[in-house]
Amino acid sequence: MTSKNVAPTQQTPKQPSKWMSWIGGIAFTFLIAFLGFLLAKVPGFDHIGQLACAIIIAVAYRHFFGYPEAIRSGIAFSSKRLLRTAIILYGLKLNIDTVLSDGLGLLARDAGVVIFAIFMTIWLAKVFKADKDISLLLGVGTGICGAAAIAAVAPIVKAKEEDTAIGVGIIALMGTIFAIGYTILRPILPLDSIQYGMWAGISLHEVAHVALAGAPAGEDGLAIALLAKLGRVFLLVPVCFIFIYLMKRKSKGTEETDAKIEFPWFLVGFIMLSVLGSYVFGHSIPVSDNVMEGVFTLTTWLLTAAMVGLGLNVSLRDVRDRAMRPLAAMTVTSILLSVIVYFIV
Repeated sequence: MTSKNVAPTQQTPKQPSKWMSWIGGIAFTFLIAFLGFLLAKVPGFDHIGQLACAIIIAVAYRHFFGYPEAIRSGIAFSSKRLLRTAIILYGLKLNIDTVLSDGLGLLARDAGVVIFAIFMTIWLAKVFKADKDISLLLGVGTGICGAAAIAAVAPIVKAKEEDTAIGVGIIALMGTIFAIGYTILRPILPLDSIQYGMWAGISLHEVAHVALAGAPAGEDGLAIALLAKLGRVFLLVPVCFIFIYLMKRKSKGTEETDAKIEFPWFLVGFIMLSVLGSYVFGHSIPVSDNVMEGVFTLTTWLLTAAMVGLGLNVSLRDVRDRAMRPLAAMTVTSILLSVIVYFIV
């Protein structure tokens, strides 16, 4: 009998199909997102928010159990595709008409804040010898709109997923601390509700942080705070195109070619939904507040699941070794920003 008639004695372990890996990975990121949602209900964690809580859980899972390789494709889908979908839907939060008609004066100050935050963080990063990529992302997040800005700029500047997750985690945590600090200072500051609202809207990191800090100023103070913040969100698009231009210039004369600078098409979706939300929905096409609130909730969940995918790439050892100095640079920038804006409102 020849050897070719002998059946093999060992079999290769069966791997999950690509379809199951994809579904399982997405489901896993939403599971951790849900755990983050529950953790955010716990006193103490309720001030941090769902996004930061989910990232904490994801990083802890990676630290204790390792990266779930069997469902990598689904996790990657969440961290990339769902993230871009969330940014597109985020465009509905931006009312272009309101910014252009009522907030042009604030928009000029917003532009100054964006420029100051980015360049100051980069300069301090050089002084502190901090990681350049993380510091750049933190500067963008501090100046514009936190996690959404970091997520939008990261693929343009070719930041690693791990750096993106570290940046988002830091901005969520520090923004929350600053927002709580603003609410504590509110009763003792010699600012009226409008001035306080402008201070919060021009200087704080995330839209959620502005809402948290602006609430004690009443309806008028909160309204002006959100208007000031919308101006900074509005500036996300031109800032992204500036980075595209700079990256293309940087790639000339090097091994990288212009073709490798991928155009961020999700920004086109962001702009389109901003236009639709500003001039079509609620005008030509009636849309109820409940529907819009549902879309905003979906956006939050998609962004949270995406951040979970990024968080699973984070090594706590790298956070310790690489994030402390960028955190220091960002903290100093945020403090300076708060002080400067306080005196110009």
